[in-house]
Amino acid sequence: MYRTHTCGELRIEHINQSVTLSGWVQKIRNLGGMTFIDLRDRYGITQLVFNEETHKALCEQTEELGREFVIQVKGQVAERSNKNSKIATGDIEILVEELTILNSSELPPFTIEDDTDGGDELRMKYRYLDLRRNPVRENLVLRHKIGFEVRNYLNGENFIETETPVLIKSTPEGARDFIVPSRMNEGQFYALPQSPQVFKQLLMVSGFDRYFQIVKCFRDEDLRADRQPEFTQIDCEMSFVEQEDILNTFEGMTKHLFKTIKNVDIDYTFPRLSYADAMKYYGSDKPDTRFEMKFVDLTEDVKDSEFKLFNEAEYVGGICADACASYTRKQLDKLTDFVKKPQIGAGGLIYIKFNADGSVKSSVDKFFSVEQLKEIGAKFNAKDGDLVLILAGALNKTLNALCELRLEMGNQMGLRDKNKFSPLWVVDFPLLEWDEDSERFYAMHHPFTSPKAEDMDMLDSNPGDVRANAYDLVINGVEIGGGSVRIFNDELQQKMFKLLGFTEEEAENQFGFLMNAFKYGAPPHGGVAFGFDRLVSLFAGLDSIRDVIAFPKNNSGRDVMIDSPSPVAKEQLDELKIALTVKE
Repeated sequence: MYRTHTCGELRIEHINQSVTLSGWVQKIRNLGGMTFIDLRDRYGITQLVFNEETHKALCEQTEELGREFVIQVKGQVAERSNKNSKIATGDIEILVEELTILNSSELPPFTIEDDTDGGDELRMKYRYLDLRRNPVRENLVLRHKIGFEVRNYLNGENFIETETPVLIKSTPEGARDFIVPSRMNEGQFYALPQSPQVFKQLLMVSGFDRYFQIVKCFRDEDLRADRQPEFTQIDCEMSFVEQEDILNTFEGMTKHLFKTIKNVDIDYTFPRLSYADAMKYYGSDKPDTRFEMKFVDLTEDVKDSEFKLFNEAEYVGGICADACASYTRKQLDKLTDFVKKPQIGAGGLIYIKFNADGSVKSSVDKFFSVEQLKEIGAKFNAKDGDLVLILAGALNKTLNALCELRLEMGNQMGLRDKNKFSPLWVVDFPLLEWDEDSERFYAMHHPFTSPKAEDMDMLDSNPGDVRANAYDLVINGVEIGGGSVRIFNDELQQKMFKLLGFTEEEAENQFGFLMNAFKYGAPPHGGVAFGFDRLVSLFAGLDSIRDVIAFPKNNSGRDVMIDSPSPVAKEQLDELKIALTVKE
């Protein structure tokens, strides 16, 4: 038996018991006649004591040890004289009577501690060591608990967990596919699924009624903090439902997770915000509603002013930052530099300070009287002590810049507390979006999303204005999940393909199997997919999903630990009939 207890288990009530522990050496402290070792496993740390007076040979044996050696000890539990309240086992220690070195270790490239000295790339290269650290391990434990509670909730709602294929057919919509060549079918390829979308719809045709899967998905797209080439979804579908049925079911799941994982009660119905209002008031379809600071549109109010920028701008809008009129010129210059960053792209920043003494100071004083500035302030309900910040320019570009400015002010004002949660549903997305380069419509969600019934008559006359039966769950400015009510009528689906520029042959080639299935009694159905990695990172209070994935890729899509992607042997390529062109 390697151990009778874990390194996080022993307490004061275990005093005088003989125990066996195994784990990794965290620290060694040699104090002359006494040697202390912190022994660690995934459950915690226990202090070991080696007394030279009673066990001289054991103390000499500890001189062979180094950090991360794997050892087994046998001894007696004793009460610590200098207790450590920072660890659960801090009231006890083990008086070691026997030591066995199970395995030695080279000196790790970084310290295996909560606050490590290893940079991101180094820790990713030695991820198996990084996973020994408490914060990283706790993230993976949290991931496990959330997955368990998802299954627990959905099982209680009569969902059936069903696996769908990983080697599937490539489809032209959405992000780029990862392609897998088929050796047995020369010149043909599988794709790795971007989602199990068509299969879960086929399961609804099969009468499964309620399906879910915690599933790996793959997208060959540019990476950022909340994206990985392979990621995990909580993928779900339901039959004989309307939009509100789906929202209520998965709002219930979200509340269940908050209660069981975070012990947070959410006792209200999540607000529903239309896509149009989300863009109008927040400049984003995933608004952070932990704080107000909604946009105010000033375009019509200032179009006849003497200020040329306002007169010529397609959109003029701003936000009001409560109690920020005390901002100095240096602080305002920093905000101006922020909005002028290339990735934000604003031309400049206009401010109006409604000072606490009732005076008004603005960067456009020479174009507006005090009375005019106060009228603008009234649009924002600005009070003495408030600061109004205004941007002007092209509509979409300015809305985006104003969104970034709002979030930056939220950060500076301490309004984006990671322990506060503000969930909402964003609904009524556009069904289609027009691409100027290709001069065609693309599905904003995917080709199987149903139009809203009241907009159906515009599909022929004005398809760009048709709204979708689509919805996103947004929490704290993060899109946690999204879905839609699906098209289940063959005729409507064919019309959708035509709007998206598919010929009948292309539609048949890509999705003929689904269209054929619809001919055999497809029920009304819809579903949702939650980003499991994003959900876990939200609960963990982290900004990057990499920290909640056991073995993530870096920003270049590489696994630096196993050095992947990598070349393969010429013999493998020859079997696949693939010839590579090598750049000179």
